[in-house]
Amino acid sequence: MQHIEKPWGFEKIWAKTEHYVGKILFIKKGNRLSYQFHKQKEETLLVLEGLLEIEFEKNGERLKVQLKPGETFHNPPLQKHRFIAVEDCKLIEVSTPHLTDVVRLEDDYKRV
Repeated sequence: MQHIEKPWGFEKIWAKTEHYVGKILFIKKGNRLSYQFHKQKEETLLVLEGLLEIEFEKNGERLKVQLKPGETFHNPPLQKHRFIAVEDCKLIEVSTPHLTDVVRLEDDYKRV
């Protein structure tokens, strides 16, 4: 299992094929990922622990939804989004294998 430290927590890649990738993400309370989109990558999340807020854009409007353990969120290509940990969060992410397909629009950690 590949462990990757991030400024907001970490991710562990537990499955990687030419068709899909499986990750466990841990986001520390009060941290958020960049507001971003993917040109090709498609992903679905399952919250395992904690309370996760997702900010996303639909029809040009920024919306927010909170997810509890057992709840899921589908993120299609080109949908702008960010994940925010209201509490420490553990998530499972299953996606297409486009791991470098990230266009950051806003980032608290000043990443490009």
